[in-house]
Amino acid sequence: MVLIILFIILFAGIFSTIPIGICLAGATIITMALFTGMDTVVAAQLSVTGLDSFTLIAIPFFILAGELMSTGGISRRIVNMAHCFVRHIAGGLAIITTFACTFFAAISGSGPATVSAIGSMMIPEMEKEKYDKAWATALTCCGGIIGVIIPPSIPFVLFGVITGCSIGELFVAGVVPGLLICAVLCVYSFLTCKRTGYGMDTEPTAARSMSTWHTFKDSFAALLTPLIILGGIYSGIFTPTEAAIVANIWALIAGKFIYRELSWQTLKTALKNTALTTSSCLFTIACATSFGYLLTTMQVPAKFAAFLLSLTGNKYIIMLMLLGFLLLIGCFMDNITSMTILTPIFVPIVTGLGYELTHFGVFMTVALSIGFVTPPYGANLFVASGITGLSVPQISKKILPMIGVLLLCLLAITFIPQISMWLPGVAYR
Repeated sequence: MVLIILFIILFAGIFSTIPIGICLAGATIITMALFTGMDTVVAAQLSVTGLDSFTLIAIPFFILAGELMSTGGISRRIVNMAHCFVRHIAGGLAIITTFACTFFAAISGSGPATVSAIGSMMIPEMEKEKYDKAWATALTCCGGIIGVIIPPSIPFVLFGVITGCSIGELFVAGVVPGLLICAVLCVYSFLTCKRTGYGMDTEPTAARSMSTWHTFKDSFAALLTPLIILGGIYSGIFTPTEAAIVANIWALIAGKFIYRELSWQTLKTALKNTALTTSSCLFTIACATSFGYLLTTMQVPAKFAAFLLSLTGNKYIIMLMLLGFLLLIGCFMDNITSMTILTPIFVPIVTGLGYELTHFGVFMTVALSIGFVTPPYGANLFVASGITGLSVPQISKKILPMIGVLLLCLLAITFIPQISMWLPGVAYR
């Protein structure tokens, strides 16, 4: 009964459009005060200690890196380089957008940041080349989810903090699934553009007509960015948290001294945007920590595991139920909050079924990332709507077939463990 009241309070707040962090804190404190013997000061103490982690420092620094890449000209040059490889292919600009999202994902670690940086550049370009605006926007939203799968990934950092799983191994495990989603979206774009004729009868803009060599020289510093970040992590030169700081230093050097596009005004804007995003993100994590503790003390993980196992002993059916639950939750809550709350509940279930913790971290992240493009929460949809002026329903109509493609990728990643675990097996052998 207490558990039912807890979730009624939580979802009543969410559906009343109260910020999710306040909903979590309010539900926790009210339940503690009225239905348990715990002192409510415990909620405040847990919220503070939940943020007392060196690893979490990576989150604001990766967010800032993404902002600096966008304002310093690095993102645009990555897009121009990608264009050289697919300029003569049907749907080339759509494929470039997906490639650019993948490259930017290796910098920012954030889905909405990827949509903002790439969408503001690519959606107008696609519109010029006769792509349907709503379709182009929907594709950018889907490409944006790669931002939390290709390393570095903010949800991977959080999952590692919660479970103790190696963040470096999670980063390595996310590479192939991220590239798989990129490849599948590129194939989908090619087939759709062949069928609809999007971008088939236009000439590329002058900025995209320069030679491959000239583009490579102009983009060289930008292309070094993911190499420095990921190469440093995988070679053991620095930790993921240190990599986030190195990413900012390199972004400042490239934006200010190599490309000369990063001004004091754009730096101020980048810092402001980072502060707003980080404060919201970390406040939610803090409140979710106390909420998760309350669930644990009420033995919710054990009870939920026992309930699922009582329904069926077939591990594949149990996994499908878990995936369905994650997809449903992703429609209403952001992935940071969902992961903080659900990870302690699901870990005993999936490990009991024989799944490795790293594999679970990957397919949980992929499942929750699809929530970025599903109404009503869909953070990527709201970011894209702000960029293009299209309404969320307009974008949602075009995104439905793409969600189907993403679900196929999710099923493959979940039930074919080698997709996630092959590369860690090679790297850590």
